[in-house]
Amino acid sequence: MKPPLPVFDSLEFIDKTNLDVQISNNENRNDYQKALEFLKSYKGSQGTFNAYRREIERLLHWCTLIAKKSLKELKRQNMEDFIHFCQKPPKSWIGVNKLPRFIEKGEERFPNPEWRPFVVTVSKSGHRQGERPNLQNFELSQSALKDTFAILGSFYTYLLQEEYVYMNPVALIRQKSKFLRKNQGPPKIRRLSERQWQYVIKTAEEMAVTDPTLHERTLFIMSALYSMYLRISELAASKRWSPTMNHFFRDSEEGWWFTTVGKGNKQRQIAVSNAMLEALKRWREHLGLSTLPSPADKSPLLPKTKGQGPMSSTNHIRKIVQGCFDQAINNLQQDNYNEEAESLTEATVHWLRHTGISDDVKRRPREHVRDDAGHGSGAITDKYIDIELKERNRSAKNKPIASN
Repeated sequence: MKPPLPVFDSLEFIDKTNLDVQISNNENRNDYQKALEFLKSYKGSQGTFNAYRREIERLLHWCTLIAKKSLKELKRQNMEDFIHFCQKPPKSWIGVNKLPRFIEKGEERFPNPEWRPFVVTVSKSGHRQGERPNLQNFELSQSALKDTFAILGSFYTYLLQEEYVYMNPVALIRQKSKFLRKNQGPPKIRRLSERQWQYVIKTAEEMAVTDPTLHERTLFIMSALYSMYLRISELAASKRWSPTMNHFFRDSEEGWWFTTVGKGNKQRQIAVSNAMLEALKRWREHLGLSTLPSPADKSPLLPKTKGQGPMSSTNHIRKIVQGCFDQAINNLQQDNYNEEAESLTEATVHWLRHTGISDDVKRRPREHVRDDAGHGSGAITDKYIDIELKERNRSAKNKPIASN
């Protein structure tokens, strides 16, 4: 089966989408037009836009090429068929690498014929052991399935409000349990252990001393991601947000804060600890700046390593963090902490945010951590409180199986 071509470009080019060119002579063109209008409403959030584009484009491709139906014709059974299709798509629809959707030729952009709607992945630990992506191993995770239901449900709610459709086939799937497993208790927070974090930050400090030109940046990034619970998108510059030095500011009570714009394009202020303030001072000293920023200091918080302007590549930041993780893994192995070294191979940048929140919620008021993290409710912050889990595990340690 011939794989489909991408239709919707990246966020910065979405306004240039020409459906007349992309899907000429397609009776489902109105479906794509409605999807395009819906996606444009998420221009304020790169992550949300990408997630919605992924799920909606998969549905549109399936409607056009597989089901031969429009969005208006889909009923509950059709939507269930689509979910089954996503769980086991044809191999021609699966890629082994995440590739750009569009490629540039001169001043024009064209759909990338190598792009695929689905991608098979390998865990970080598997990749380190030489494992490579295999189309036979494609599996849609539970979190991916939940995203599919949530996003398509939201899309159909929009279509209902626009009076483009007259029912929501996603909402009609009452027995979602046959697709989604339910977990008892709170989900596990992916975070570093205390020993892992201490090795990671100590490693960053050692790297900064050994090669300050390269790794003072590493130390500042690790400190900011952990201490202020930043998401990677809150450190990298974008059209939506570009962090500058004066986003650190002092209030009338001599307290320091950091302003950021996070998920959902929401601005928040984060209380800055003394330790984080020292990390900022060290970073500014390395850059040849004054000890602390003034309100007029609009220089980039993370200037490019080469050239002018701020760092805008989240992939570059990920590589910096991963380099620190890799060295920390080696240090753990040298000290015979092999299990912790092994589990650290799965860590991602986002684990640093989770770790910072989890550590702080043990010693700070929950409401303070909630607001610094930008959580919509205390219930989200509660997921990071694992004290009860520790007590539960401790009480189970001496349970006998056979009585003496």
